[in-house]
Amino acid sequence: MVASSKMRKAQQDTLMTRPFAQLMYRIQRHATIHAREFTHPLLEVREVRKRAVILVGTDKGLCGALNANVFRVAAQFDPATTLFITAGKRASQFVAHTRRQLVAEFTFSDSPRIAEARPIASFARDLFLKGEVDEVKIVGTHFINTLSQKAGTLEFLPIGAITTLKVPGADEAELASDTSQYLFDPDPEALLSFLLGFYVNVVIYRVLLEAKASEQSARMVSMKNATDSANELIHHLTLEYNKLRQGNITQELLEIAGGQAS
Repeated sequence: MVASSKMRKAQQDTLMTRPFAQLMYRIQRHATIHAREFTHPLLEVREVRKRAVILVGTDKGLCGALNANVFRVAAQFDPATTLFITAGKRASQFVAHTRRQLVAEFTFSDSPRIAEARPIASFARDLFLKGEVDEVKIVGTHFINTLSQKAGTLEFLPIGAITTLKVPGADEAELASDTSQYLFDPDPEALLSFLLGFYVNVVIYRVLLEAKASEQSARMVSMKNATDSANELIHHLTLEYNKLRQGNITQELLEIAGGQAS
Protein backbone atom coordinates (compact mmCIF):
# COMPACT_ATOMS: atom_id res chain seq x y z
CA MET A 1 0.00 0.00 0.00
CA VAL A 2 2.86 2.38 0.79
CA ALA A 3 4.60 1.56 -2.49
CA SER A 4 1.34 2.04 -4.40
CA SER A 5 0.78 5.48 -2.87
CA LYS A 6 4.33 6.63 -3.67
CA MET A 7 4.04 5.17 -7.16
CA ARG A 8 0.98 7.25 -8.04
CA LYS A 9 2.67 10.46 -6.88
CA ALA A 10 5.91 9.69 -8.77
CA GLN A 11 4.05 8.78 -11.96
CA GLN A 12 1.94 11.93 -11.80
CA ASP A 13 5.01 14.17 -11.35
CA THR A 14 6.78 12.49 -14.28
CA LEU A 15 3.86 12.63 -16.71
CA MET A 16 3.09 16.26 -15.83
CA THR A 17 6.65 17.44 -16.60
CA ARG A 18 7.06 15.55 -19.89
CA PRO A 19 5.29 18.16 -22.09
CA PHE A 20 7.43 20.95 -20.60
CA ALA A 21 10.66 18.99 -21.07
CA GLN A 22 9.73 18.11 -24.66
CA LEU A 23 8.89 21.75 -25.45
CA MET A 24 12.14 22.86 -23.83
CA TYR A 25 14.07 20.44 -26.03
CA ARG A 26 12.26 21.70 -29.13
CA ILE A 27 13.05 25.34 -28.27
CA GLN A 28 16.70 24.45 -27.64
CA ARG A 29 17.02 22.67 -30.99
CA HIS A 30 15.20 25.46 -32.85
CA ALA A 31 17.43 28.11 -31.32
CA THR A 32 20.76 26.35 -31.82
CA ILE A 33 19.96 25.28 -35.39
CA HIS A 34 18.78 28.69 -36.58
CA ALA A 35 21.08 31.01 -34.61
CA ARG A 36 23.65 31.95 -37.23
CA GLU A 37 27.32 31.82 -36.31
CA PHE A 38 26.48 31.04 -32.69
CA THR A 39 29.03 29.05 -30.74
CA HIS A 40 29.02 27.98 -27.12
CA PRO A 41 31.37 25.76 -25.07
CA LEU A 42 28.47 23.40 -24.23
CA LEU A 43 27.95 22.75 -27.96
CA GLU A 44 31.58 21.90 -28.70
CA VAL A 45 32.02 18.42 -30.14
CA ARG A 46 35.45 16.94 -29.36
CA GLU A 47 37.19 13.65 -29.95
CA VAL A 48 36.22 11.42 -27.04
CA ARG A 49 39.25 10.41 -25.04
CA LYS A 50 37.54 10.46 -21.68
CA ARG A 51 33.88 10.56 -20.75
CA ALA A 52 31.72 10.99 -17.68
CA VAL A 53 28.61 8.93 -16.96
CA ILE A 54 25.84 10.15 -14.68
CA LEU A 55 24.52 6.89 -13.21
CA VAL A 56 21.06 7.12 -11.64
CA GLY A 57 20.04 4.29 -9.32
CA THR A 58 17.92 3.86 -6.20
CA ASP A 59 18.60 4.30 -2.50
CA LYS A 60 16.91 1.03 -1.54
CA GLY A 61 16.36 -2.41 -2.98
CA LEU A 62 13.16 -4.45 -3.22
CA CYS A 63 12.45 -3.14 -6.72
CA GLY A 64 13.02 -6.24 -8.81
CA ALA A 65 15.63 -6.15 -11.56
CA LEU A 66 15.50 -2.36 -11.98
CA ASN A 67 18.99 -1.63 -10.63
CA ALA A 68 20.50 -4.70 -12.27
CA ASN A 69 19.27 -3.56 -15.69
CA VAL A 70 20.70 -0.06 -15.20
CA PHE A 71 24.05 -1.37 -13.97
CA ARG A 72 24.25 -3.76 -16.91
CA VAL A 73 24.12 -0.75 -19.25
CA ALA A 74 26.69 1.16 -17.16
CA ALA A 75 29.07 -1.82 -17.19
CA GLN A 76 29.46 -1.47 -20.97
CA PHE A 77 31.60 1.68 -20.59
CA ASP A 78 35.37 1.27 -20.44
CA PRO A 79 36.43 1.71 -16.77
CA ALA A 80 39.81 3.13 -17.80
CA THR A 81 38.33 6.10 -19.67
CA THR A 82 35.07 6.67 -17.79
CA LEU A 83 34.36 8.79 -14.71
CA PHE A 84 31.15 8.14 -12.81
CA ILE A 85 28.82 10.64 -11.17
CA THR A 86 26.16 8.79 -9.19
CA ALA A 87 22.69 9.66 -7.93
CA GLY A 88 21.35 7.11 -5.44
CA LYS A 89 23.13 4.90 -2.91
CA ARG A 90 22.85 1.71 -4.97
CA ALA A 91 24.57 3.41 -7.90
CA SER A 92 27.47 4.46 -5.64
CA GLN A 93 27.74 0.93 -4.26
CA PHE A 94 27.89 -0.50 -7.78
CA VAL A 95 30.72 1.84 -8.81
CA ALA A 96 32.67 1.08 -5.63
CA HIS A 97 32.09 -2.68 -5.90
CA THR A 98 33.28 -2.81 -9.52
CA ARG A 99 36.29 -0.57 -8.72
CA ARG A 100 35.36 2.13 -11.22
CA GLN A 101 36.27 5.81 -10.93
CA LEU A 102 33.73 7.65 -8.76
CA VAL A 103 34.20 11.44 -8.81
CA ALA A 104 30.97 12.55 -7.11
CA GLU A 105 27.85 11.09 -5.53
CA PHE A 106 24.49 12.73 -4.95
CA THR A 107 21.16 11.80 -3.39
CA PHE A 108 17.62 12.76 -4.31
CA SER A 109 14.29 12.44 -2.52
CA ASP A 110 11.14 10.47 -3.31
CA SER A 111 9.77 13.67 -4.87
CA PRO A 112 12.74 15.07 -6.82
CA ARG A 113 13.04 18.84 -7.05
CA ILE A 114 14.86 21.03 -9.53
CA ALA A 115 17.13 22.14 -6.67
CA GLU A 116 18.39 18.54 -6.41
CA ALA A 117 19.10 18.41 -10.14
CA ARG A 118 21.15 21.62 -10.31
CA PRO A 119 24.23 20.36 -8.39
CA ILE A 120 24.44 17.24 -10.57
CA ALA A 121 24.12 19.24 -13.79
CA SER A 122 26.58 21.86 -12.53
CA PHE A 123 29.22 19.29 -11.58
CA ALA A 124 28.98 17.51 -14.95
CA ARG A 125 29.01 20.82 -16.81
CA ASP A 126 32.18 21.93 -14.99
CA LEU A 127 33.96 18.67 -15.89
CA PHE A 128 33.08 19.21 -19.54
CA LEU A 129 33.96 22.91 -19.67
CA LYS A 130 37.31 22.35 -17.95
CA GLY A 131 38.19 19.72 -20.53
CA GLU A 132 38.49 16.91 -17.99
CA VAL A 133 36.00 14.89 -20.05
CA ASP A 134 35.01 15.14 -23.71
CA GLU A 135 31.42 13.99 -23.34
CA VAL A 136 28.86 13.29 -20.63
CA LYS A 137 26.19 10.60 -20.86
CA ILE A 138 23.34 9.68 -18.53
CA VAL A 139 22.46 6.08 -17.64
CA GLY A 140 19.06 5.65 -16.02
CA THR A 141 15.56 4.30 -16.52
CA HIS A 142 12.82 5.56 -18.79
CA PHE A 143 9.33 5.14 -17.32
CA ILE A 144 6.93 3.54 -19.80
CA ASN A 145 4.11 2.27 -17.58
CA THR A 146 3.61 0.56 -14.23
CA LEU A 147 4.75 -2.82 -15.55
CA SER A 148 7.51 -1.62 -17.87
CA GLN A 149 10.63 0.48 -17.30
CA LYS A 150 13.51 0.62 -19.77
CA ALA A 151 17.14 1.14 -18.84
CA GLY A 152 19.15 3.13 -21.35
CA THR A 153 21.68 5.83 -22.19
CA LEU A 154 20.95 9.49 -22.92
CA GLU A 155 23.33 12.04 -24.46
CA PHE A 156 23.89 15.02 -22.18
CA LEU A 157 27.01 16.99 -23.19
CA PRO A 158 27.87 18.31 -25.66
CA ILE A 159 24.34 19.57 -26.20
CA GLY A 160 22.96 18.40 -29.53
CA ALA A 161 20.42 16.10 -31.05
CA ILE A 162 19.16 13.34 -28.80
CA THR A 163 19.50 10.14 -30.82
CA THR A 164 18.87 7.46 -28.19
CA LEU A 165 15.47 8.67 -27.07
CA LYS A 166 12.44 9.61 -29.16
CA VAL A 167 11.18 13.06 -28.20
CA PRO A 168 7.63 13.62 -29.52
CA GLY A 169 7.27 16.75 -31.65
CA ALA A 170 11.04 17.25 -32.00
CA ASP A 171 11.96 15.56 -35.27
CA GLU A 172 15.43 16.73 -36.30
CA ALA A 173 14.65 16.78 -40.04
CA GLU A 174 11.53 18.84 -39.40
CA LEU A 175 13.43 21.32 -37.24
CA ALA A 176 16.24 21.70 -39.77
CA SER A 177 13.84 22.29 -42.68
CA ASP A 178 11.95 25.05 -40.86
CA THR A 179 12.72 28.36 -42.61
CA SER A 180 11.21 30.62 -39.94
CA GLN A 181 13.19 33.75 -39.11
CA TYR A 182 14.02 34.62 -35.51
CA LEU A 183 15.00 37.85 -33.75
CA PHE A 184 16.91 37.50 -30.47
CA ASP A 185 16.73 40.15 -27.77
CA PRO A 186 19.01 41.33 -26.26
CA ASP A 187 21.29 39.16 -28.46
CA PRO A 188 21.66 35.48 -29.43
CA GLU A 189 24.67 34.89 -27.18
CA ALA A 190 22.98 36.15 -24.00
CA LEU A 191 19.67 34.41 -24.68
CA LEU A 192 21.09 31.07 -25.78
CA SER A 193 23.69 31.00 -22.99
CA PHE A 194 20.84 31.27 -20.47
CA LEU A 195 18.72 28.79 -22.41
CA LEU A 196 21.45 26.14 -22.58
CA GLY A 197 22.27 26.51 -18.89
CA PHE A 198 18.60 26.08 -17.98
CA TYR A 199 18.22 23.21 -20.43
CA VAL A 200 20.89 21.03 -18.78
CA ASN A 201 19.15 21.47 -15.40
CA VAL A 202 15.81 20.44 -16.90
CA VAL A 203 17.33 17.33 -18.49
CA ILE A 204 18.73 16.10 -15.16
CA TYR A 205 15.48 16.95 -13.37
CA ARG A 206 13.54 14.95 -15.93
CA VAL A 207 15.90 11.99 -15.55
CA LEU A 208 15.46 11.99 -11.76
CA LEU A 209 11.67 12.04 -12.11
CA GLU A 210 11.74 9.18 -14.64
CA ALA A 211 14.03 7.18 -12.33
CA LYS A 212 11.81 7.71 -9.30
CA ALA A 213 8.62 6.79 -11.18
CA SER A 214 10.33 3.66 -12.48
CA GLU A 215 11.59 2.76 -9.01
CA GLN A 216 8.25 3.16 -7.26
CA SER A 217 6.43 1.26 -10.02
CA ALA A 218 8.94 -1.60 -9.92
CA ARG A 219 8.76 -1.68 -6.12
CA MET A 220 4.96 -1.78 -6.10
CA VAL A 221 4.97 -4.68 -8.57
CA SER A 222 7.68 -6.43 -6.58
CA MET A 223 5.77 -6.00 -3.31
CA LYS A 224 2.55 -7.23 -4.92
CA ASN A 225 4.34 -10.32 -6.23
CA ALA A 226 5.87 -10.90 -2.79
CA THR A 227 2.45 -10.56 -1.14
CA ASP A 228 0.84 -12.94 -3.61
CA SER A 229 3.65 -15.47 -3.08
CA ALA A 230 3.29 -15.19 0.70
CA ASN A 231 -0.48 -15.71 0.52
CA GLU A 232 0.02 -18.72 -1.74
CA LEU A 233 2.61 -20.15 0.67
CA ILE A 234 0.27 -19.60 3.64
CA HIS A 235 -2.53 -21.39 1.78
CA HIS A 236 -0.21 -24.30 0.92
CA LEU A 237 1.12 -24.62 4.47
CA THR A 238 -2.41 -24.40 5.90
CA LEU A 239 -3.49 -27.32 3.72
CA GLU A 240 -0.44 -29.32 4.79
CA TYR A 241 -1.12 -28.52 8.44
CA ASN A 242 -4.78 -29.57 8.17
CA LYS A 243 -3.78 -32.81 6.41
CA LEU A 244 -1.30 -33.66 9.16
CA ARG A 245 -3.79 -32.70 11.86
CA GLN A 246 -6.49 -34.83 10.25
CA GLY A 247 -4.07 -37.72 9.94
CA ASN A 248 -3.09 -37.48 13.62
CA ILE A 249 -6.73 -37.38 14.71
CA THR A 250 -7.53 -40.42 12.56
CA GLN A 251 -4.53 -42.28 14.00
CA GLU A 252 -5.62 -41.50 17.58
CA LEU A 253 -9.17 -42.69 16.85
CA LEU A 254 -7.82 -45.93 15.40
CA GLU A 255 -5.63 -46.49 18.47
CA ILE A 256 -8.58 -45.85 20.80
CA ALA A 257 -10.80 -48.20 18.80
CA GLY A 258 -8.06 -50.83 18.78
CA GLY A 259 -7.63 -50.58 22.56
CA GLN A 260 -11.32 -51.00 23.22
CA ALA A 261 -11.49 -54.03 20.92
CA SER A 262 -8.69 -55.77 22.80
